[in-house]
Order: sequence, then structure tokens, then C-alpha cells
Amino acid sequence: MTDEDWDLVTIWVREYLLSAVDPYERLRIYDFPPDVIASLPFTRVPANNARVLVRAFRKDVKGQVRLLEIVISISELAVLPDVKKAEEFLRTLRADAKLEEGSSLGVTDNFRTSVFGDEVFIDRLALRDTLREFVANPNKFVLLVDGEPGSGRSYTYTFLRHLGQHHGFRPARVTLSRNSTADKLIRRLADIVDAPSARPSLNPMGPNDPLPSIDEAVHWVVGRATALDKPLWLVIDECDKLDPGSDVWDVIGQLALAIYEQACGNQAPRLVLLGYGPGMYPLPYDLKSSQCRDTARIIGERELHDFFDQYFRESPPACLGEGELAEKHLSGMVDFAVEEVLHAARKGGNGGECYMRKVCVAAEGAVSAYRSL
Repeated sequence: MTDEDWDLVTIWVREYLLSAVDPYERLRIYDFPPDVIASLPFTRVPANNARVLVRAFRKDVKGQVRLLEIVISISELAVLPDVKKAEEFLRTLRADAKLEEGSSLGVTDNFRTSVFGDEVFIDRLALRDTLREFVANPNKFVLLVDGEPGSGRSYTYTFLRHLGQHHGFRPARVTLSRNSTADKLIRRLADIVDAPSARPSLNPMGPNDPLPSIDEAVHWVVGRATALDKPLWLVIDECDKLDPGSDVWDVIGQLALAIYEQACGNQAPRLVLLGYGPGMYPLPYDLKSSQCRDTARIIGERELHDFFDQYFRESPPACLGEGELAEKHLSGMVDFAVEEVLHAARKGGNGGECYMRKVCVAAEGAVSAYRSL
């Protein structure tokens, strides 16, 4: 689930669960752990209480599942169309919880998973190995992902959300454009670290307002990020869209340097730069040994064949039976899926989506059809 998805959950919690005068009394009606609820610093502001509650249950997949189960059971929400979206979120979280349970039994490697919930992440073996090192090594805190436009650089965020569920960190993305400015980026980063009312601005609102430097603003953001109860990975996407003279380059460099200078230990935030090529604005020299790099490449028929072959063989439908004939049918299903996905990706339409996005959407449709057998 994305941060935008959780924003929607927070709205549901605020509107249908915590609009009562006494939030503690309201929550006693539902099956929340009493010790957890008693420890939450609720106030008289429902919006703040909703953020507090959601944050408390986002720490692990099981807590997320439990929260969505309770949200869906609220009678006021159950009669609204929004409940369909909530049920969709719950299905995704339950699939993630199942993967986590399998991992604890030693049967699942989350760095090799290609299907999680309703999403797929195909190939990118080099990235998977790079992320394994990146997660395990606290001295590596800047990940740069390069590649041709349309090669799936932005789709890296999908895999980071999956890993975050199982390795205890929270990825949050900011997508840049040619019109992005340092002030806009600082404000968005401040929102991510959950302090919109206190966020710094590089543009003073009045004649006597102080004007913080970029260095001061990013150190404030990193300090807030380090104080969060869950490690934060700041993902800045489409860096290649920036104008070469943009002041956002200064923010990115200072942000990476602030993490290097200010943060330490397992709570330290990480910085992920998508679309950041070697010829772009160089990061500070001190960060040279703290970086990991990956290059995204457009996948083709071979990578798709490997993906479907692995997934179909891991969970063959019971209707195929066993033996040589079943093997032949399974191989035919793999070939058919590859052909259909490539056909869907190469044709026009789909709202101008890039090639890799169309590949993944078509593959997700094939996986859904396979599961229905």
C-alpha cells in the first residue's frame, strides 16, 4: 500500500471510528489490544487521533491487517462504496502477511519474490542483490537507479514498498518535474516526516519571517525523519526531469550529506534517487563509499518466460494433475502468457503508459487469470 492509500485509511478512521467525544471509549467497542490503545496519546482533535492510531498499527504487516479488518467492520463504512476499496487493501495486506509467515518458516526470500498481493515485479536480479546489500549495510544509505526512460526505474518503488513491509522500513516517494523547486521539495519532505504545521519554507511569508538556508531545512527534515518510530526511505523519482539549473539539485546533495552527517544506526533514513544517471549533478564526494547503484533495463521475452515459468511451477493448478501431460500443459500456459503480455504491451492506448508499465499491468492480469483456475 502507498502513502496515498494510508491517507485514505486515515480519513476513514477519522470519520467513522474516532469522531466520538471519547476516542478511548469508542475503540473499546472493537477488538483493539487494550494495552496498545491505552498507550496512544489521543487529544480532542479527531484528525490527529486518526494519524496516531494508523501510525501505531503500520509498524508491521499483522498490525496493518488487523486495522483494516476493524475498519471494514465499522457499520457506517460497510454500507458505503468506499468499503470495496478497503476490502481491496485488506486482500493485498493479507497476501503480504502470508509471505511474511512463509519467510519466518524459511521458505520465502523476500528479495526474490516476484508476485506480492496483486502486483508483480519481474526480473531486476541485479537490483534485488543490490537491495539485499543496501538493507543489510547501515553504512550504505544512498541508492541511485539509472536506466533508459520507460525501463522501469519508477517501478522500483513497487518493490521497495514490498520490502518495507517485511524489513521494517517505510518508503515515501516524491516525484519531480521540470517545474519542481527547492521550496516545493522541502515542503513535500516536511509533509512526509509528519510535521506539516511546523514545516520549514525557503520562501518567507512576511517581512520579518526568517529565511532558512537549504542546509538548515534539510537538516531539520533529516532530524525529524530520524526521530520517527520506523526507518524512513525518502524516494525521489524522475530526477532526470529536472532542469540542469534547478535549485532542487542543491536540496538533493544537501539532503544526502545531512543523512551522512546527522543520522546513524538502524533508525537512520535512506535516500533513493530514481532516474539519477552518472552524468547528472554529482553528490558530495564524502558520500562516495556510501552509495549503491543499479541500472534498470527493459525486460523482454526471456525475462517474461522465466517469470511465468517460476510462478506457475511454484503453484500449479490442481486441475492439471501430474505427469508428462501436465508438464506439457504447464509449458504451454507459460508460452501463452508470455505471448499475450508482449502483445498487450506493444499495442497502443493505455493512457500513454510506458512500455514497462504496460508489461506489468498485463502480467498482473495474467497472474489474476491463472489464480482463478
